[in-house]
Amino acid sequence: MRSIRSFSLIAAILSLLIFFPVSCKEASNKNTETALALNSTNDAIETMVPKKQLSQAFKDYWYAGNAEVTSYTLEQARYGEIRDGHAVLVYVTEPFLPEEQVKANQSNPKNVSVLKLNATKKYLTGIYPYSIMGSTFYPIHDNQHALKVSQSVQEWCGHVYSQLNNRDKFEFISHSYFEGEADQQSTLEKEHLENEIWNRIRINPDNLPTGEIQMIPSLEFIRLRHQKLQAYRATATLTNQDGIQTYTISYPDLERSLSIDFSAQFPHTIEGWKETFISGFGPNAKPMTSTATKRKSIKTAYWGQNSNDDVRLRDSLGL
Repeated sequence: MRSIRSFSLIAAILSLLIFFPVSCKEASNKNTETALALNSTNDAIETMVPKKQLSQAFKDYWYAGNAEVTSYTLEQARYGEIRDGHAVLVYVTEPFLPEEQVKANQSNPKNVSVLKLNATKKYLTGIYPYSIMGSTFYPIHDNQHALKVSQSVQEWCGHVYSQLNNRDKFEFISHSYFEGEADQQSTLEKEHLENEIWNRIRINPDNLPTGEIQMIPSLEFIRLRHQKLQAYRATATLTNQDGIQTYTISYPDLERSLSIDFSAQFPHTIEGWKETFISGFGPNAKPMTSTATKRKSIKTAYWGQNSNDDVRLRDSLGL
């Protein structure tokens, strides 16, 4: 009886994969017959998930042993005023352990190759500094959602950390010094992630979601504006003018929009972005626009450039 039920479950899953070529959802280790059936066939299903074929240009650019590091001049809205600062986007490919959801230190056939983005922002709010960093790990085969997204914010009042893991559902944890937000844990149904858009642009912008969609805003926005983490209705568009494509996401319920400019030609470098949202609190809250403009970009193995002599390399990024 179990084998008949398991076979029916497998057949149903495979039929869904045929008509809906999206990533399979790995079963959690629940002590149920359904979970056991899914676990027993997980490897077989995983091999059937369609994978984007990588061009030779993609391989030559992203697997040359270097990261792409790009600096930006930042004008960031915070507390109802524009703050001067800088942002840095660091893109690099690396092997990723899908179960532990961390970087793999050893070669393993189960490793997933990801394009990782470490995005940082630094700016001052009066006497004290803000430091923000987000990390997104997105499969280079562009066949499922980001495997993991994390976000941290540090300033003199305190610091906060949040993390989203792609498992059977999206699993979210958050730790904050704010009352009512101290320690949170929840699950979400899988929808488009704003955080992963920045990786998807670099891999295959033609595959970006457009039209009326549901999207989970960036963890940075959720934290700084103290919004509930959930999918919000959004409208997404992709335009092309003079060799620059612009991907725009508008969230009517959040009174927010984000536009990312990138080169139409491979490797689809990020040229800048604009984010309009309500800044400030109470009667002083008003719509403001943050902007980032590209300064300089280099390809380098930065992880090995950690001596005092290497500090001079920051000049090549205008930092």
